[in-house]
Amino acid sequence: MVLDASVKRQTYIEDCEVCCHPIEVRYSVENDEVRQFEARAI
Repeated sequence: MVLDASVKRQTYIEDCEVCCHPIEVRYSVENDEVRQFEARAI
């Protein structure tokens, strides 16, 4: 999974590369570092 660090806060849905089920991804970036990351099956 590749995160875009130029976006400071993002939530999106991505299909799992293995099973193709959707995953909700949430993350936030501060000072070019991922500070919060969450991925959950939906």
